[in-house]
Amino acid sequence: MRYIFGLIAVVVFGFYSSAFAQGTGLPLGAEAYHILDRLMIKTAADAPMHSSLKHYTRESVVKMAWIADSMRASLSGMDLLDLQYLYDDNSEWSKGLPVRQKKPLFGFAYPGPANFLELNEPDFHLRLNPMLNINMAPVSTESEPVFINQRGLELRGGVDDRLYFYVNILESQARFPAYVQDRVSRDKALPGASLYKGYNSQVFGLTNGYDFLNGQGYLGFNITPHVGAQMGYGRHFIGNGYRSLLLSDFAQHYSYLRLNWQVWKLHYQNIFAELDLRSANFTRGDRAVSKKHMAMHHLSINLGSRLNLGIFEAVIYDRPNNIAIQYLNPVIFYRAVEHATGSPDNVLLGADGRLNLARRVQLYGQFVLDELVFRELITDNRGWWANKYALQAGLKYVDVLGIDHLDVQAEYNFVRPYTYSHRDSTSSYTHHHQPLAHPLGANFKETVFILRYRPLPRIFVEARHIRALVGEDGPGANWGNNILLDHQTRVQEYGHVTGQGLAADIGLWGLDVSYQLAHNFFLDLQYFYRNKRSDVAERRSTLRYFGGGIRLNMPRLRMDF
Repeated sequence: MRYIFGLIAVVVFGFYSSAFAQGTGLPLGAEAYHILDRLMIKTAADAPMHSSLKHYTRESVVKMAWIADSMRASLSGMDLLDLQYLYDDNSEWSKGLPVRQKKPLFGFAYPGPANFLELNEPDFHLRLNPMLNINMAPVSTESEPVFINQRGLELRGGVDDRLYFYVNILESQARFPAYVQDRVSRDKALPGASLYKGYNSQVFGLTNGYDFLNGQGYLGFNITPHVGAQMGYGRHFIGNGYRSLLLSDFAQHYSYLRLNWQVWKLHYQNIFAELDLRSANFTRGDRAVSKKHMAMHHLSINLGSRLNLGIFEAVIYDRPNNIAIQYLNPVIFYRAVEHATGSPDNVLLGADGRLNLARRVQLYGQFVLDELVFRELITDNRGWWANKYALQAGLKYVDVLGIDHLDVQAEYNFVRPYTYSHRDSTSSYTHHHQPLAHPLGANFKETVFILRYRPLPRIFVEARHIRALVGEDGPGANWGNNILLDHQTRVQEYGHVTGQGLAADIGLWGLDVSYQLAHNFFLDLQYFYRNKRSDVAERRSTLRYFGGGIRLNMPRLRMDF
């Protein structure tokens, strides 16, 4: 009977979803992304999304779930619980599918497991949810604890399955470890935040915390069944890895216009964004932060169910009180335009891909080319400063040794000195004094190892080890690590190697154990250890902490750099 119901649901939902291709997105960092990774690898099915372009739409999430549901012979009992989670979490798109219902609290709250308030009308749907993240941990080498207190609301909805919207507002008070405070002092920017203020608390014994307000929102509409536009304030992520060397979600939100063209096996995405030239805390004086702009496009193609390839291009430019109209062309090759204007801007080219093998393994990678001269790299190979490029290679392996929901991920990232920087520091690949790609900037080699295990339906375990060999800049010496610096201040023309400058060896170890009390409501325990060895005694540091907290409708907040 269940198989008959599943077949009917596939036919009904397939017809229903074919009319409109885009809607609200799954928040970056959500638990569902790993579930979807597993399903795409294990089923080897034609996925309705292109895995490198995030966020995924909630419609495509449900579609992937029922595709996997129709192939349940290859899934475990725990995988079926994952499917139920996806149906419940995206109930506005789960029409005709087995979404759980229950008696609402107080007659109106939580009519299902996922949403505090739901409104479902033939031409309109609405979801309202609280957001909460409270976590605290004493630090072995510091007098004050690590602390985070975030509260907020999120609202999403759609009209006529053509117009959709999302908004959240999040108030935060936090105290981060000393290495994060050092980064804030250097850049006058708090990672992932805009304007911040000092925060003290006698209750929690804090004297050097941060108080900051964040929000994001977008309004989108489907122009045709295959073309959609979205205007908003938020972030995006391109890639299949823990890190992205193309575009990550490390920096603060930014204003953007995004176009998505989805037809056949292709997904073409344009992002036109207004970025902050400097941080709000660097600017000071209640003055508007100066702006620069970004134009970006990414073309992705699914070659069968296992192979995905993508090409990428982005340009960062600064035109005081002006926008470069030529970059608004959504199909132009930006490098050609940039040359035609005298080559004043910062252009990046890139490629990415992933390959699923044997229903157990995924290989993925990225390549970024900032500048490169073939003769200088291959023929002479004298370590010219402008051979600027970055590489990523990674592997995911699900159900290791046949153990259900024991998954590992290994990743290597390599970024040459001065990559992402520019001769005019205002055109660096940054926003609000924060990198748009990797948190470490440039001039480093990094390995990432992550183990995820779900031994019981409500228990989630994640262990990670990250090691980075970084060449830091010295006082008055630009060795290519801090991409906010003008690369014309480089130390020398030749003899550059990755890791040059003040050598630092950074090791991170983290262990997170979560118990799911209810849908998207977690009780968290965490252990974190960071050790930095450096050529300079003042830059060496060690810290460890063990703590915990609660989390509702929010991903974990991590400072893994």
